[in-house]
Amino acid sequence: MFQTTRLRLALWYTAITAILLVIFAISVYVYFYNTLLARIDDTLKHVIEVVEPSLIITHPLSKEDNYEVNLQSFSTHPPATNQIEDDHIDLEWFSPDGRLLWQTSDKPLGISFSPHPGGKTIRISSHYLLRQITKRIEKNGHILGYLRVSHPLFDIVKPIRQLIFDLTVGIILLIVAVASTGWWLSGIAIQPVKDSYQRLKQFTADVSHELRNPLATIKANIESLLSSSSPDLDSLLQSLKTVNKLVDRVNNLVNDLLFLARCDSGISDSNFSCIPLDSLLLEVVEEQKLIAQYNLVKIDFIIQEYTSDFPGEPFTVLGEWNQLYRLFTNIISNSVIHGKGSDKQKETLTVKVTLSCHKKQDKFFYKVEVEDDGVGIPASLLPHVFERFSRGDKARSQPNSDYYSTGLGLAIAKAIVENHGGEIQVESQENRGTNVIVTLPAHLECFDCK
Repeated sequence: MFQTTRLRLALWYTAITAILLVIFAISVYVYFYNTLLARIDDTLKHVIEVVEPSLIITHPLSKEDNYEVNLQSFSTHPPATNQIEDDHIDLEWFSPDGRLLWQTSDKPLGISFSPHPGGKTIRISSHYLLRQITKRIEKNGHILGYLRVSHPLFDIVKPIRQLIFDLTVGIILLIVAVASTGWWLSGIAIQPVKDSYQRLKQFTADVSHELRNPLATIKANIESLLSSSSPDLDSLLQSLKTVNKLVDRVNNLVNDLLFLARCDSGISDSNFSCIPLDSLLLEVVEEQKLIAQYNLVKIDFIIQEYTSDFPGEPFTVLGEWNQLYRLFTNIISNSVIHGKGSDKQKETLTVKVTLSCHKKQDKFFYKVEVEDDGVGIPASLLPHVFERFSRGDKARSQPNSDYYSTGLGLAIAKAIVENHGGEIQVESQENRGTNVIVTLPAHLECFDCK
């Protein structure tokens, strides 16, 4: 599929470029041809200007007679030559009624007379062209005759033929080069599409996997209830609780996917306002302490002193409360729930949440670090922690756990941080703990919000 699309892109690119090159070549040809033709016409007009004063006009003896015109200073019979493309100019004199009276060539040109005053190209043969200009000669309101000047176009034909050959060869070489370049560029252009398609395939497979397990469990519980002729109340309630928990899990997954889809498409209904970051973190920490006590995890919340030159009340950010609350809930709960590892390698775990204010290049920003001394993240998984549905294999093997992870937490966290103009990074060493660092900009309009 992608190879066909790539071929089509390359062919379209080559075809359009070829059309443009042909138009360019035709334009160059027409320009040079007309330029050379104009030079010939200028030469012929100059000859007429020189010859016309040399005409000897004999006055008629009576009113019934006509003027007689002769040319004394020009030879009417030049030496014969076998070179048909000699650089020579032929003169012809025609009577007012179009009869040829005399000529300078030794051989009649055999071209019919036309009184048209402009330049005219005559084809004698396939390889021999003439350029002619005819001038009407008048005296005292009487037409004396017509002077026609002819010049072979060999000095145009040869350069034009060479130009056509050069343009043809050049266009062919350029089209070949463009086709090769188009194939290469189309491969570069289609690579992001291929990557997106592969991510979409993986995303679809992961979503299917996440939905299949709870839906299958829901269906199994419903079928079990339907197949039982007289289920007791306890089993009925237990099945309903299981179904309700699974429905909540599916609902949360759908909401997470919808949130990420909105972030990807740039659709945001966020209502930003000035938020006290220290108060928000305190609420999140207090909430997570309930889960931490159950998992024998200790959470410490530290607010470091800010710089003395801070231009207002610190730890106030411009953002959306619910999104930031969700951001730090995801990060802290990851450390609390998964810091010990799936098989509880760590008996005790300490999570330290640190809020600090910093200045860099005259800009202030807040840094929130969530650091634990848990099992850490394997080096092979660390580059993929922000990918959707990215999680360890052991986490995937516990679909019935109360803290079952879909692998969207850090992807959502990254989307929220980027929506607030900040940055997020994860530092971790296996068996030495993990440190998640969130950096959020401090906005001047929020310095006096508290």
